[in-house]
Amino acid sequence: MAKIDLDNIPTTAPEGLTKDDARDISRDRAKRIAELQAKMLAEGKHSLLIVFQGTDGSGKDGAMRRVFGQCSPFGVHAVGWKKPTDKEFAHDFLWRIHKEVPAKGEIVIFNRSHYEDVLIQRVHGWIDEEKVNRRIESINAFEKLLMYDNNTTILKFYLHISREQQEIELMERVNEPEKHHKHNDGDWVERRHWDKYRAAYEDVINRSEIPWHVVPVDQRWYRDYVMTEIVLNTMESWNMEWPELKTEREW
Repeated sequence: MAKIDLDNIPTTAPEGLTKDDARDISRDRAKRIAELQAKMLAEGKHSLLIVFQGTDGSGKDGAMRRVFGQCSPFGVHAVGWKKPTDKEFAHDFLWRIHKEVPAKGEIVIFNRSHYEDVLIQRVHGWIDEEKVNRRIESINAFEKLLMYDNNTTILKFYLHISREQQEIELMERVNEPEKHHKHNDGDWVERRHWDKYRAAYEDVINRSEIPWHVVPVDQRWYRDYVMTEIVLNTMESWNMEWPELKTEREW
């Protein structure tokens, strides 16, 4: 498989697709995803782990709302991963992750994920390359465990934003009152490490045994279009069925 070079992948939509058409299609797909999620919960055979990774301002929160916003709250929940607590630091780096993976019938969405431990820590030099390599091996083994032992499908999305668009998104958090709660001075500090983060993401993507989907997100309507297609196609491929009625009563 050819290696992915993020610099050669556009962050914008291709020509020939209009915003209005894409939004209509995405809404229809999101509705169908919700229908399949209800069947998934009832059948109880599959689990789905969604991983969102991307720099600050790449639209992880919005992606969750657009793709899964029509789903029932039963059987779907999101986990936002932040700096580990002292207790979490006292365990292996996957300890806190494993407790949050989906059971059969569930969809769990990771806003950031176990990959933070080979991204931010690597960029800042808090772990050496030997530990990076061991952690990548552990992540690959962990994901295969979920896939083979619990019938968990893992869809990993790298939200691919340009440096220019990221600045626009971060400035909106400063200038628009309804986005003030998202502002964090630390996001601007991390932005200084853009090239290091890009290299770290690219390396993780290319060394992952379960493929990543690189999603252009400069135009959020195209992000939704791409992601709803991938999620819907995945869930439809399971050919799920409603469980048969179980009763001893004579009707």
